[in-house]
Amino acid sequence: MRERRLSPRKRGSSRDQNMAPKKLGERAEAIRRILNPIYPRVKPQLLYRNPFELLVATILSAQCTDQQVNRVTPVLFKRMRRPQDFVATPVAEIERLIRPTGFYRNKARNIKACCEALIEHHSGRVPGKLEELVQLPGVGRKTANVVLGAAFGTPGIVVDTHVARIANRLGFTRHRDPKKIEFDLMRLIPRNEWSDFSLRLIFFGREICTARKPKCPVCPIEHLCPYRSKTPRMDS
Repeated sequence: MRERRLSPRKRGSSRDQNMAPKKLGERAEAIRRILNPIYPRVKPQLLYRNPFELLVATILSAQCTDQQVNRVTPVLFKRMRRPQDFVATPVAEIERLIRPTGFYRNKARNIKACCEALIEHHSGRVPGKLEELVQLPGVGRKTANVVLGAAFGTPGIVVDTHVARIANRLGFTRHRDPKKIEFDLMRLIPRNEWSDFSLRLIFFGREICTARKPKCPVCPIEHLCPYRSKTPRMDS
C-alpha cells in the first residue's frame, strides 16, 4: 500500500529544519548511536545468491513486500539464472512467474530489457557503479544503491517510503523527492554508514515509526524527534 502524504503540520518543525548544520549533525549522530545497537546487523531481506539475483529481486520489490518477492524468486531463479535466460524467455512466461509481486507486466518488460542491456553493454555482468546501474531499464537510484551496498560494499543511501517518511519527521530534510532526500542524508551521515543507516531506518519504520500510527510512546529516539510534539499521544 502506498503511504499517504503527510500534511505540512505533521512534518518536522520549520525551526528544526532550519537548524544549523552542526547542530543537526550532532542530533543525527545521537540518533545513530541509539539505533546502531538496536539493529546491529542490517542487510536486505531479499533472498539472493549473487548481484544479478539481487538486482532482479530489487526491481520486483517495487510496490511489493520483501516477503512476497521471496516467495516468487526461488521458482523464478530456478528457471532463469542468467540474463541470457531471461532474454530467451517470452515476456508472458516471466509475467506468469512474477505475477504475485504486482505490476507484473511493467516489471517483466523492465527485467527483460535490463537483461538485454546487461548483455549488450556489460557482458552479462551487473556493473558496480551507480552511473552505470541507473542507465539500466527499471533501475533507479534506490535500486542501484541497494545493489551497490549489499553486493559490492559501496555505501549508498537507499530512500524508500520508510526512509523518506522518517527523514522528514526527524527534520533531516524538507523534501519529498527521493534524490533530494538522499543528498540531504548524505550530508548528515558519514559515508561509511550510508547503507547501514538507511536500512536501519527501514527496519525502524516497519517496527516503530510507522506511517499511520507511529509508536511514539515506546520510541527510543522520541526525545530527539521534533515530530513527537505534532502527534497525538497514544495510550500506553
